[in-house]
Amino acid sequence: MTSATPQDNDTAILACTISRDVQNFDLLIEDMEAALGERWGDLGFAEALAFFSQPEAESLQFVALAIDGEDEDNLTLMGEIIAQAKEKNVKVVLIAEDVTPASLHQLLRKGADEFVPYPLPENELQEAIDRMNQPAPVVAPQAAAVPLAQGEAKEGALFVVHGLAGGVGSTTLAVNLAWELANVSAKETPKVCLIDLDLQYGTVSTYLDLPRRETVFEMLSDTASMDEEVFGAALQSFEDKMEVLTAPSEMVPLDLITPEDIQRVVDTARNHFDYVVVDMPKTLVHWSETVLQAAHVYFAMIELDMRSAQNALRLKRALQAEELPFNKLRFALNRAPKFTDLSGKSRVKRMGESLGISIDLQLPDGGKPVMQSGDHGLPLANSAAKNPLRKEIAKLAQSLHSLGTSNAEAA
Repeated sequence: MTSATPQDNDTAILACTISRDVQNFDLLIEDMEAALGERWGDLGFAEALAFFSQPEAESLQFVALAIDGEDEDNLTLMGEIIAQAKEKNVKVVLIAEDVTPASLHQLLRKGADEFVPYPLPENELQEAIDRMNQPAPVVAPQAAAVPLAQGEAKEGALFVVHGLAGGVGSTTLAVNLAWELANVSAKETPKVCLIDLDLQYGTVSTYLDLPRRETVFEMLSDTASMDEEVFGAALQSFEDKMEVLTAPSEMVPLDLITPEDIQRVVDTARNHFDYVVVDMPKTLVHWSETVLQAAHVYFAMIELDMRSAQNALRLKRALQAEELPFNKLRFALNRAPKFTDLSGKSRVKRMGESLGISIDLQLPDGGKPVMQSGDHGLPLANSAAKNPLRKEIAKLAQSLHSLGTSNAEAA
């Protein structure tokens, strides 16, 4: 490791690490030395802002901004470092450990070029450096619309996921269920559309590393004029296997859209896709009934805790008071006790009996790989295929697909 001091052309500093204490990232030190030898330096956060204006910074090709959970209180400073680096045409690699997806998203929007999780995967830093050194791709003036086939309506199945408390894993289930449905059969390759209706805090775009587009807000603001072309322009393809309608780019009121707007969006999606998966906001709004009535299966996500139990009881009473189809709800317990946890299994049984509900789906705790998968913008099947949660969601997708296929054949 070398300090950030003037060098001649053969030994000029090509990169710098920027961190609170680089010794907390010993694997980063090793990878920087492997990639650059002695031609790199180390700076603190405050030092970095001053260094960008120095002549020695002219040779910089990139900086590696290394942060952990303790640095989340200084996101404004991190953003300023990224902004100044971009002004100097210096690339930024974001190295993060135990940082929330919201913070990562904020820093990536500030202009970070690459994200690498810490501990660093094998050769990942070198691959990030190689990607940054590639010529910039030609940017199209406007993203191409997803082509929607004309012809007979598909009347696709609608699966809805609604978390009854924060952090119960509803978006994780929605994203991974949609992906598993898109890959459920190599022969049939069903068409799948994933819709994020959590207009304020939706994170489907984060979990799939997709940008949020202004066209989503424009479409939702005027669904009366929406046709297949407008709807297709708001969609984004994920790995050419499923289409995604993200939440709008800005936080908008949940009552921005009406039940009629939601009905048009759902109908259009069902007309063009075999499966439509919707991620709902936790809040009940005046168009929640529209989605509930249209849903073939409505997954209510809970955990084995008091807040989930209380919210499930409130939801049950609210739906029954309005004579809405409570029987459509399929309660899904996330982070369910293991098979050998007899005490936990007993608690699940007592919870169902006390609430008067049937807990139809029990999903195992996928552990830290689930959070890392979301941070990396990948479905579990792509990042942790053998994860127990991924296996259970794959089984669920297979059963839903088999049920739909058998119903179609019977018809």
